[in-house]
Amino acid sequence: MFTYPLDDHVELRPLAPEQARALYELIDDCRDWLRQWLPWVDSVKEVSDSTNFIKGALAQGAENGGLTAGIWVREELAGIISYHEIDWNNRSVGIGYWLGKPYQGQGLMSTACRVFTDHALMRMGLNRVEIRCATANRRSRAIPERLGYVLEGIVREAEKLPQGYVNHAVYGMIRSDWLRLR
Repeated sequence: MFTYPLDDHVELRPLAPEQARALYELIDDCRDWLRQWLPWVDSVKEVSDSTNFIKGALAQGAENGGLTAGIWVREELAGIISYHEIDWNNRSVGIGYWLGKPYQGQGLMSTACRVFTDHALMRMGLNRVEIRCATANRRSRAIPERLGYVLEGIVREAEKLPQGYVNHAVYGMIRSDWLRLR
């Protein structure tokens, strides 16, 4: 299990099953906020749903197919960042993320995404990292834009949320661009 400090009070750590209650409570406390952008929120109905998510993330990580980390602020879970399934043949991966509402606007996710991007491209030897965000989710879109990702296109009706289908902005970062930006 790794711990990666982002500053004196913030760190990335893999989730463990004993943290399922903290994960569930963060989701439940921010349910209305998260529901706007994340289709899975309403399927998290009890702590066991969070336990199952954590176990699945750990299994995927053990198979070298992804990585999920909690973002911890002063020992409180603030959100999640993860590599979606790694495509080792094409040397690419997508990053997904979310923060509880009280933790937004502090640069936490930009810093975490910078670390995950650098790790994927420089340490894991991948060539491409992709981030997809609902086009109307300005806060989420600001993160890849701030990090220098290229807006590569819009995928229409890419995701079904409770309010209906949303388009996704697709941002990409390739290793050669990252080397110039570092």
